[in-house]
Amino acid sequence: MTVAESGNRPLRIGIVAGEVSGDILGAGFIKAIRETHPDAEFVGIAGPKMQAEGCHTLFDMEELAVMGIVEVLGRLRRLFAVKHQLVEHFTADPPDVFIGIDAPDFNLRLEKDLKDKGIKTVHYVSPSVWAWRQKRIFKIDAATDLVLAFLPFEKAFYDKFNVACEFIGHTMADTIPLVSDKQEARQLLGLNAEGKYLAVLPGSRGGEMKRMAPVFIETCKKLHARYPELGFVVALVNDARRQQFETIWQELAPDLTFTLVDDTARNVIAAADTVLLASGTVALECMLVKRPMVVAYKVNAFTAWLVRKMLKTDYVSLPNILADKELVPEMLQEDCEPSKLTEQVAESLEGDTQPLMSEFTRLHQLIRCDADASAARAVLSLIGK
Repeated sequence: MTVAESGNRPLRIGIVAGEVSGDILGAGFIKAIRETHPDAEFVGIAGPKMQAEGCHTLFDMEELAVMGIVEVLGRLRRLFAVKHQLVEHFTADPPDVFIGIDAPDFNLRLEKDLKDKGIKTVHYVSPSVWAWRQKRIFKIDAATDLVLAFLPFEKAFYDKFNVACEFIGHTMADTIPLVSDKQEARQLLGLNAEGKYLAVLPGSRGGEMKRMAPVFIETCKKLHARYPELGFVVALVNDARRQQFETIWQELAPDLTFTLVDDTARNVIAAADTVLLASGTVALECMLVKRPMVVAYKVNAFTAWLVRKMLKTDYVSLPNILADKELVPEMLQEDCEPSKLTEQVAESLEGDTQPLMSEFTRLHQLIRCDADASAARAVLSLIGK
């Protein structure tokens, strides 16, 4: 059966999200579609938030949550098997449109196969083609009918190559208020209203936790020696990450106190005075909540070497990329070590952050565009609904 032969059935959307941030975007997109198509059906790969909105998931989202070239190689056979099964599923019962949310190495290949079979495809969250591997734009064009971009300069880049793209802003910029209440967040988490706290965010993926948690815990040990009253609050996205962090904590610093929060990062960030985080979408979230941060990351040495050869931008964190200048420190690879991180966090705790907060507010307003509704409108326009 082709899409055209589907008659009066409800709008049916294929959708694949590969990690926590994509699950948030997908849930907002589903809500917005249901404003005009309340009986719409969604099926693919979904996290808990998308599933709560009624999306049927064919695989666990953790299947796709892998980062780094070397790390991906160990999972290739399984990733190919998942993609093959999704192609078979959507070919047998084609959706009106397929949405791949982020996870470009997986989703763009899937989108290409589906587009070749006559299914309209959308990639939600532009890959960083403006930053590295710029020739990917031609593969993106071949795989998609439309790209939905968070950032205004991304659309400008696509326009240069006549690739269909819509700037929709970022859903987090819509949902996060321009001013986040620190005391309200502390009350919610049961923290001391007058205390000093560092949010510790070692990542949402298993590989990230394995690499980043030891470095962050050692950093916290050094910070505790310098600031005995400083509290450490850790956001953990699921039970697997909690168990992983607890194991590393007990191995490295069993006498150090951490407050563990089973939740996404937002309340933990809002409750903190400053934030130590693994580079990713959470850096944007931290910017929107208006908290100073230290961005850190390390990957396999070969992955790092390859990325450095191909990188076309001076920065890796979204606050710095958006501002086109270094607003927040980026401690990467050899700089991602406890002594250097301790100094950066200390500077963040003790310095004047008001100019930084003003710049964060300006950037927040720039990307506050009712993204969920904008994404839904763009997709429905593409398929004539």
